[in-house]
Amino acid sequence: MAVQSLQNPKKRARDEEPVSGSKRSPLWRAMRRFPFREPEFRSRRVAARAAFYLLLGASALFGVMVGLLLVYSINLPQMADLERYRPSTTTELYDIHGKVFGSFALERRVVVPYSELPPVLRNAILSIEDKDFESNGGLNLVRMVEAAYQDVHSHGKAQGASTLTMQLARNLFLSSEKTYGRKIQEIVLTLQIERRFTKSQIFTLYANQIYLGRGTYGFEAGSEYYFSKHARDLTLPEAALLAALPKGPEEYSPVRHPERALKRRNLVLTEMVNNHKITEGQAEEAKAEPLGLKLEAPANSEAPYFVEEVRRQLEREYGVDEVHGAGLRVYTTLDLDLQRVANQAVLDGTAAYERRHGWKGRLQNVVSSGQDLETYRHPDWVQPLADNAYFHALVVDVSPAKMVVKIGAREATMGPADWAWTTHVKATDLVTLGDVVYVKVVTAAGPSPQVILEQDSGAQASMMAVDNSNGEVLVMVGGRDFALSQFNRATQAQRQVGSSFKPYVYTAALENGSKVTDTIVDGPTSFYTPNGPYTPHNYEADYKGSMSLIDAFAESRNIPALKLADKVGIKKVIEVAHRFGVTSNIPAFLPVAIGSADITLAEQVGSYSVFPNDGIRIAPHYIRKVAQADGLPMEQKTPEVREVISLDIARQMMILLQAVVQHGTAAAAAQMHHAFGGKTGTTNDFTDAWFIGFSPSVTCGTWIGFDNRQSLGEKETGAKAALPMWMDFMKVAVAGKPDEQFSKPNAPKKQLDVPVAPAGADVAPAKPVKTDDPDADNDDDADKPAPKPAAVVPPAGDAVPDDEAAPVKGAAAKPVVLPKPIVGTSAKPAKPVAPPKLGVAAGPEH
Repeated sequence: MAVQSLQNPKKRARDEEPVSGSKRSPLWRAMRRFPFREPEFRSRRVAARAAFYLLLGASALFGVMVGLLLVYSINLPQMADLERYRPSTTTELYDIHGKVFGSFALERRVVVPYSELPPVLRNAILSIEDKDFESNGGLNLVRMVEAAYQDVHSHGKAQGASTLTMQLARNLFLSSEKTYGRKIQEIVLTLQIERRFTKSQIFTLYANQIYLGRGTYGFEAGSEYYFSKHARDLTLPEAALLAALPKGPEEYSPVRHPERALKRRNLVLTEMVNNHKITEGQAEEAKAEPLGLKLEAPANSEAPYFVEEVRRQLEREYGVDEVHGAGLRVYTTLDLDLQRVANQAVLDGTAAYERRHGWKGRLQNVVSSGQDLETYRHPDWVQPLADNAYFHALVVDVSPAKMVVKIGAREATMGPADWAWTTHVKATDLVTLGDVVYVKVVTAAGPSPQVILEQDSGAQASMMAVDNSNGEVLVMVGGRDFALSQFNRATQAQRQVGSSFKPYVYTAALENGSKVTDTIVDGPTSFYTPNGPYTPHNYEADYKGSMSLIDAFAESRNIPALKLADKVGIKKVIEVAHRFGVTSNIPAFLPVAIGSADITLAEQVGSYSVFPNDGIRIAPHYIRKVAQADGLPMEQKTPEVREVISLDIARQMMILLQAVVQHGTAAAAAQMHHAFGGKTGTTNDFTDAWFIGFSPSVTCGTWIGFDNRQSLGEKETGAKAALPMWMDFMKVAVAGKPDEQFSKPNAPKKQLDVPVAPAGADVAPAKPVKTDDPDADNDDDADKPAPKPAAVVPPAGDAVPDDEAAPVKGAAAKPVVLPKPIVGTSAKPAKPVAPPKLGVAAGPEH
């Protein structure tokens, strides 16, 4: 009894409590006490409270997780954005034959469909990037857990676990920063992508988006850059190398780090074996192959000055973003075959000029400037070695009988015969270690290219040619080396034109009533100006007396040209020049008549094309058609077409211009036995040399000089320095047209397929430009300096002789709207569709 009385009354009552008429089982009593035994707690309320807090904490954690997901997903792009996604693609430029010669791109990318990605490439990518791509749902949980474990124990975020779909999500929409927040966003996007798109669509997006180094995006662009072939043509080792690059495009770059790239490529091949995509034998055979790079030539390297003109025009008309990211198809007027001829003609012509003036030396030395021979890279080394190409080379070894030079990664050895033109016997008299010399590649093939020594003393040259029938610019060369100077000497350099200005003087005289058969006295004379008398001279410092206008023009005599300009009035001459399309400002003083005006080569070429066109000027232009990536045409401006001079004046001027080639200053061109006309031009002190000439189908102009306007040297006239380049080009330009002839005097006028503005119509006012030398006259006709423009041009209010009064201009012409070409709407413009010629329907005797 005493023991019972000591027991807890509540416990005793609970033990004795009946359960539906029966006693509680031991299991029931154990469950009542779990997990705490009564002696350890005074009350069940403690256990209940602990359970409550435990559930509360779990709920809070769940809420935090949901909140984080909401926070990180609230600004994520919708999948509808991805369905409309169009990656930045490359705008490509086509020549008149449909060849791609240039491009613009923020990201160099060529988008291709799934079918263009060959199985060997797909297998290589999946084997190294995501073996379970076809079966997983975008996430690899095992790899994610392993990566998280590694991150925790390494106290960093270096370990990745991205599937191919996760990489796509990151590359399309997210940054590359390694944070948990970004990873959450990546997972959310991945699940959405997997739910919305098929595996083949996901792989196609990835293959066109991924960065592969060297500015290339996507495997098609990578294949074209690294191997100069389409992705569909890749071999096993080539596909494995491209598949190795997404891991680290710069770290495993085959160009910068070929050893690392080779190891990574071989790892891809091993993974392909492990993934049962290739056999051990195929892998071993592929591993034995070298990297086999065949790097694509740099973009825009064959016609860089032309490409720049096209770029400027496109950006003005369509905007920078559209031009560089919308994948436009630009069908230009360039003839790539003729452009290559023009490039060679300019380089050979300037090299010939340099040799005529002997070895000057004055070479840049890498060592003396503190640079390292091993790391030095010249800007023009980005171009591939090719026969007849010109390069700057680094002298890495020199002895009296040998000179070893480096061009990029290759070396070439020259002997005495290769520098014989310098008249120096020993190489040590020419160069020292570390000098940068100029060479011509005779043969690029073989283990060591064959080169000869040339010289680059700074002389520059330019060339431009247009199709007379439609004004299309066929070629443009703006200098010797675009890598060293992007200044376009064809369109941007205003240079004194010398006697190539005289056609405007004679045109004005013919319009004033003169005839080509008229005679004029070539003798000593003086002209009275507001600043005093002006006494000019001929280039030859002699006088021919009475001569016809034909002979005076053909021999480029100065005195007759000045007399004609003085008779009609220099303002009338300038008005004629502007009517032809010259927009440069020309001061109204008499020496302009013999070439003291500064004009660009492009203006001169466009103007001269008027003569073989029977007086019709079609504004030179660079673009035929612009199409969107899907082939739909874009709106564009049409070239201006107008009648500049009458048929009779044009035919008379053709007599004069042909005489220059037949028996005048450009008689050297007569040996080509073709219908040509043109005019040479040389300035005072031989600072500029010109030849502008034409056949019935093509007008071409050439110029040579120094940017700092130093003299080219004694007797370096237009006929000697510029004409040979023109001949080298034109012999190819007219090679397929042996029977073409100019219109006969009595032939019908050429008919245009477009409306033409009347002759003498207003032209836009020219912008003022400064001239350096008012009497930079001559052609093969140098003259003594005349007074400076400021001293000769009469100030406002001074009396002007009647014969120099400004002529009354003709009625202004309305803008000419050409019919738009009919183009298709196919989404695959594989071949450029040439619009209808703007052109000239030739007469029966043309």
